[in-house]
Amino acid sequence: MREDEKQMSAVIRTISILEALSKTDRINLENLSKETELPKATLLRFLSTLISLGYVFRDGADMYHLTMKMFAVGSRSLKHIDLINTAIPFAKELSDELGETVHMAIMEEGNAVYVLKEESKYTLRMYSRVGKVIPLYCTAIGKIFLTGMSRKERDEYYARTPLKPFTAKSICSAENLEKQLGISEERGWAIDDEEHEDNVICIAAPVRDSSESIIASISASWPTFRFDRNHIEQYAEKVKKAADKLSGVLGYCPSDENHIN
Repeated sequence: MREDEKQMSAVIRTISILEALSKTDRINLENLSKETELPKATLLRFLSTLISLGYVFRDGADMYHLTMKMFAVGSRSLKHIDLINTAIPFAKELSDELGETVHMAIMEEGNAVYVLKEESKYTLRMYSRVGKVIPLYCTAIGKIFLTGMSRKERDEYYARTPLKPFTAKSICSAENLEKQLGISEERGWAIDDEEHEDNVICIAAPVRDSSESIIASISASWPTFRFDRNHIEQYAEKVKKAADKLSGVLGYCPSDENHIN
């Protein structure tokens, strides 16, 4: 069996164990073996890993059951779904108003991930997709998340993230990036001026919840030939207004609307 086939087989077995455990409060090894059609030795090996990861618990009577970690993972997913459903009309309104592509992203493991996209009305559109992972340091959306971090957290990010250039305009110095983040924090929005993709400019603003945390970032993207730099403040105000309206629905009450933090 090839290595990729072995990995797929392991995933299938793991899922079958989790699904079997989800159908009962507690179950012993023998009955779980029957339910999953896995040999006990194999089952024990998988259970040992799931226990070490915190997804399964083995009690004093040698009975197995799922922990609340599975619930926690599912709850986070539901939270994102609720956020997306709530954001759709605001993203659509912003896209209709500007005529350009609008994205919303969340932060996952040191990167931003698109979770929502509203297409531009124009035939020539930006290539992107929901689920696409983008870096923080050279995207408007990502810079918003960086402004939500403490300086210590950003220093840790710089230490583990190579600031490699995507274009000739990419900011590859933590010092220079810090200066731009300070400006973004002051005005309440961030810009990516062809720093991630040539001929694409993006403006983003933060989406907050009732705890005042930045939980998402919403942006509009323009091809450079449709971006009028004389109107940059107006564009930014529209993006920020959409983000603020969404934040308000999510329970955010700003104490100072001019600051990201």
